[in-house]
Amino acid sequence: MSADPLARLNDDQRRAAEHGITAGSQGPLLIVAGAGSGKTNTLAHRVAHLIRNGADPGRILMLTFSRRAATEMARRVERIAAASFGERAEALAGALLWSGTFHAVGARLLREYASWIGLDPAFTIHDREDSADLMNLSRHELGFSKKESRFPQKGTCLAVYSRVVNAEMPLETALIEVFPWCAMWKDELAALFAAYVEAKQRQNVLDYDDLLLYLAHAMAEPAIAESVASRFDHVLVDEFQDTNRLQASILYRLKPRGDGLTVVGDDAQSIYSFRAAELRNILDFPKAFDPPATIVTLARNYRSTAPILAAANAVIGLAQERFTKDLWTDRAGGEPPTLVAVRDETDQARYVVERVLAAREYGTALKAQAVLFRASHHSGPLEVELTRRNIPFVKFGGLKFLDAAHVKDLLALLRFAENPRDRVAAFRAVQLVEGVGPGTAGRLLDELAAVADPAAALAAFAPPARAREDWTAFATLMAALATRSIGWPGELAALSAWYEPRLERRYEDAAVRALDLGQLAAIAATFPTRERFLTELTLDPPDATSDESGVPLLDEDYLILSTIHSAKGQEWSQVFLLNAVDGCIPSDLGTGSSAEIEEERRLLYVAMTRAKEDLHLMVPQRFFVHGQPRGGDRHVYAARTRFIPPALLPHFRQRAWPPPEAIVAGRMERPAAPVDLAARMRGLWR
Repeated sequence: MSADPLARLNDDQRRAAEHGITAGSQGPLLIVAGAGSGKTNTLAHRVAHLIRNGADPGRILMLTFSRRAATEMARRVERIAAASFGERAEALAGALLWSGTFHAVGARLLREYASWIGLDPAFTIHDREDSADLMNLSRHELGFSKKESRFPQKGTCLAVYSRVVNAEMPLETALIEVFPWCAMWKDELAALFAAYVEAKQRQNVLDYDDLLLYLAHAMAEPAIAESVASRFDHVLVDEFQDTNRLQASILYRLKPRGDGLTVVGDDAQSIYSFRAAELRNILDFPKAFDPPATIVTLARNYRSTAPILAAANAVIGLAQERFTKDLWTDRAGGEPPTLVAVRDETDQARYVVERVLAAREYGTALKAQAVLFRASHHSGPLEVELTRRNIPFVKFGGLKFLDAAHVKDLLALLRFAENPRDRVAAFRAVQLVEGVGPGTAGRLLDELAAVADPAAALAAFAPPARAREDWTAFATLMAALATRSIGWPGELAALSAWYEPRLERRYEDAAVRALDLGQLAAIAATFPTRERFLTELTLDPPDATSDESGVPLLDEDYLILSTIHSAKGQEWSQVFLLNAVDGCIPSDLGTGSSAEIEEERRLLYVAMTRAKEDLHLMVPQRFFVHGQPRGGDRHVYAARTRFIPPALLPHFRQRAWPPPEAIVAGRMERPAAPVDLAARMRGLWR
C-alpha cells in the first residue's frame, strides 16, 4: 500500500482532505460533491488525515443521515488509516466515539446534559406512529374529534407540528404555506400542540422532533453551548443539503466561528423539502462566516458515461439558482439516454420488461438494473407485468421495520419496562395479556400515573378474572425487567419467549413474522444497553422482512423497483424512469411555487444520475391518475416533462415503441384486393 494515504485521490478530493491541516488554521469548509464524485471516500480520507496529523479521534464529531452511513464511514477510516498506523488503525477508528445521525447524537447529549435542563435522563423516545397516537389522545381529550366540522386527523396534526418545529416556522405561516386546508383551525391546533407537549412531559417521553428541538434550545444557553462545543475540535456533516433549519441552528451554535467545521453536500440533490429540508442551508453556508467558508467542488464523476452526464448537466443547468458545477468523466463512449414514447402504461411496462430480460441475457444481473418512479403507485402496471412474466422484484419506499405490528408489540413491552409512565407504550403492552382490554388498560395506567412505585402497583393490580392466570407471569416478567435482573440482551429473549404464543394466536403468518423477531434479537446483541438499543432502533430502523414482502424472497436475483427518493445514493448499470411526463415529473402537486418546481427538476436530475451505462426515460402518451375530484380515477394525456425542453433534445436519443414495423409484422395477411367499405356504408341506406 502507498505510503501516502491520499495518493489515490484526485486533485479536488485531495484539496478537500488536506484543507487547513498543514496551515494550522482550519476555517469552515464546504465540499460541493456532485453525484458519483466519491464524496464518502473524500470525507473518510479527511477524517483519517486529521487523525494522522494528530487529531484526537474522540474529539471528532461525524454527523450522517443514517447509522449505516456512520458505520460505513468508520470502516473506511479504518482502512485508510491502516496505511499510516498499521495494526493500530482499528483501535483509532474505534475511538471515533461520536458518529451518527443528528437525532442519535442529540439523544445522547440530552441524556448527558439532562440535569442541566431539568430533564429526566430515563426518557423514552416515541416513533412517528406512537407520537401520532399520543397526539390523537390529546385530540380526543380536548373534544376536537367531536367537532361539527371536520377536524384534521392525527397524522395531519403531527405533520403540522413537525413542520413548525423543524422549519422554525410560526404556526400561522406553516398553515398558510403548507397546510392551507387546516388554516381555519389555527387556535385549536395551538391548543392541541400545547396539550401534546404537556402529555409528553408528564409521561417522560420525547418524540423524534424533540431530540433536535430540546438540543437547539439547550444550546441557546451560552454555558451549555460552550460546554458541548468544547468537546469537539472537528465537526463533519454529510448530506448537508438535506438538513433543516433546526439542524442548521444546532450546527451554528456548536461552531459559531466555523473553526474545524466541514460540511459536504450537493444542492442539485436537495429533494427532501417535504421533510422540511432547507436548500438555503447549503447555498448560504459560505457567507455564514467571516471570512467566508472555503468551497471545494468535486465534479469528476466515477459512475456514469459521458453522454448520460451531458444530459443530466443540461437538465440541471436550467435551475434558477445553484453552485456552478458540471459533472465530467473520462468514461468515454456509451449511448445517450433514450426518450421512449409509448402509448400507455401497459406498453411502458412491456418495454421495460423486454429490455430488462434482454440485458439479463447479455450478462447484466437483475440486481444491476432498477426502475425508478416519482410516486409508489406509479409502478402498479409494471408490477402486474413482472408477476405475469415471473420476474422477481423488490420494491423500496414501503414499510419500515418498526411499522410491523408484531415488532411494535415487542418494543412496547421494552419501552414500558424502561419508562412505566410512557402511556402509549404501556397501553399497547398491557393489552397483550389475554383478557385485558382498553378499559382495563386505561384504569391501570391511571393507577400507575398516581403512584411513586409503578412496578409495585403493577404487581398488586387486580385484573379481570379471565386475565388473572396470564397476568401473574406478565407482572413477574415486567418486575424482572424493571430491576434489570435478567441482563441485556437476555431481557429481549425473555420477552420473546413470553410473546411467542401471542404471536401465533394473533397472526396467520406467524412463522414469517418470527423472522423479524429474530432480526430484532440479532440487532439487540450489538448494543450494550436496553436504552441504547431502543434509542438507536427508533431513530434508524432497518427494513421489514414480513409486512412488506410476504414470504422470504428465495430467487438468486431480482429487479429493483424504487421511488426516486429511496434511490438517492444508489447506482445501477441500467435505469428506467417511469412516466417522465408533466403531471408526474413534475408532480401535479409539486407545481404550486417556483421552489416546488425547482425541487421537481432536482428529482429528475437525481434519477438520471443513478445510471452507469444505460438510461431510459419513459414517456407514455396517456397514464392513469388516482383520486381525481371529478369522476374518481381516470386516464389523462400529457406531454414530455417540461424539464426536457426542445433545446435539450440533442442530448437524448428518441424512439417510439413498439416501432411501426413491429405493428405491421403483427397484422394478419392482407386480402388480395382492397375491401370497399365506403360502398358498404352507402348500401346500408339504400
